[in-house]
Amino acid sequence: MEDQARESTYRAAVQLVEWKRYKEALTEAGRLLSQDPEDADAMALIAKIHLHLEQYEEAIRWTEEALARVPEHEQAWYVRVCAFYEKEDMAAFEKSLAEAMRIDPYESFYYYLQAASLTKKGKFKEAKESLLAALEIQPETPLYLAVLSYLEALLGDKEESARLDRQAIRYDAEMPYGLMYLAWAARARGDHKLDETYMRSAVRLEPDNRQIQDEYLESLQHRYWLFRMLSGPGKLLRRLKPWQILLSWFVAWLLFKPLVVVFILLYVITNWGTKALVHLRVFGWRRR
Repeated sequence: MEDQARESTYRAAVQLVEWKRYKEALTEAGRLLSQDPEDADAMALIAKIHLHLEQYEEAIRWTEEALARVPEHEQAWYVRVCAFYEKEDMAAFEKSLAEAMRIDPYESFYYYLQAASLTKKGKFKEAKESLLAALEIQPETPLYLAVLSYLEALLGDKEESARLDRQAIRYDAEMPYGLMYLAWAARARGDHKLDETYMRSAVRLEPDNRQIQDEYLESLQHRYWLFRMLSGPGKLLRRLKPWQILLSWFVAWLLFKPLVVVFILLYVITNWGTKALVHLRVFGWRRR
């Protein structure tokens, strides 16, 4: 009877998490822990709830508690990897990811996170390899197809990027983060109308998501050709290593000092000018 009661409480907590009723889920998980203070499953579940609440330090602390009792607890490692990624502790993320992939090599989301991390570093070919590994495990996952579409656009294969775009949308047209990646892919292909369309849909699906809001506003900025022209060099610089960026700026300053000053002034004026136009278009003349 005790095992049945525990299983019922655990299922109730998991269901509450799926319904995004996180405080109630924490209460149910706390009940499990009060019945058995050594319950690693309950600890991992509590860690997962804190992850959803964006309380990453608490999530990591509870994974440590779970792993101290069951060192290869799959859910605890999953939460740990996600928490380190979200708090942008990349050294801890990579270390945890390697161990998590050893324990559960068939978790496709690990390869997706690995691809996202490599993309941030500008390692697009390596990121593509990770995405292909994720798709081998789950071949019809729209989010993975959307990210691969973005990577193909960055690698210069616009035709393949567009094909993957259509495939991802066919599987699921209402995936907020997938739509964001498809918007980035469209932007990389130079299709700024489609970029805006995808981001508008993403905002409709996740109206309170700050990242998606910001990306939507940026997609509107990219409709202005002057902003695209002046922001181009900045995108190129972000792909370089820090010493390469410093050297580039030093050489440019040494050889083209007046032009560099003019470029910076134009960029600042254009950036804030288009932001103001976008704000006016979206929010009107409302004061904060």
